[in-house]
Amino acid sequence: MKVSMYDTLLELPLFQGLTKENITSIIEKVKMGFHKYNAKQCIAQQEEKCNSLIFILEGKVNITTNDTSHNFKIVEEVNAPYILEPYSLFGMHTKYHASYIAANNVETLNIDKSYILTNLCKFEIFNLNYLNIISNRAQTANIKLWNSHIGSTREKLMNFLALRCIIPYGKKTLYITMEDMASLIDDTRINVSRALNELQEKGIIELSRKKIIINDLTQLIEEVKD
Repeated sequence: MKVSMYDTLLELPLFQGLTKENITSIIEKVKMGFHKYNAKQCIAQQEEKCNSLIFILEGKVNITTNDTSHNFKIVEEVNAPYILEPYSLFGMHTKYHASYIAANNVETLNIDKSYILTNLCKFEIFNLNYLNIISNRAQTANIKLWNSHIGSTREKLMNFLALRCIIPYGKKTLYITMEDMASLIDDTRINVSRALNELQEKGIIELSRKKIIINDLTQLIEEVKD
């Protein structure tokens, strides 16, 4: 493994705090699979069984979450290094919540669930990192749920996105009608249209037919909170 690969692994939250010697020991004992994907190739499919940890080592990935029950779709972008849904590996619903498609040339590292249980879990730092990731996600989700239908129309729009986006920053594309959005945030279509147009005038979002492009979710959150 190249030195740059060591450095990439050490940037990942699950490996932070481990030394290069630790990583070397893991590599020697744990079966790892390296994969390369071209643009538009699927890395993991929504509702597909999650049987391994997939680390994005190089490239950019588009994350698509489809909600067929409420007729909307969210597309997000994320750059390496990144881990695909570590919270989906265990629990009652061990399936991916979104689809992950390579946006350009992508390289991944896959570690099977069985090897995580028999080898990686022997490292105390790895266990602590894993618990922190899962706990932080649960705590953040709890805070978002409390605020999901509270406040002005703009605040409810922000909370709708913040609750459903996997990545809490960056560009997002939401495919939805004004009517469906109004219904989902318990507001009127007129209020939703007015709030979205105000945000568009400020250059924070772009509107087109059944599509809302959020240039940067962090910018939207800061604008609404001000």
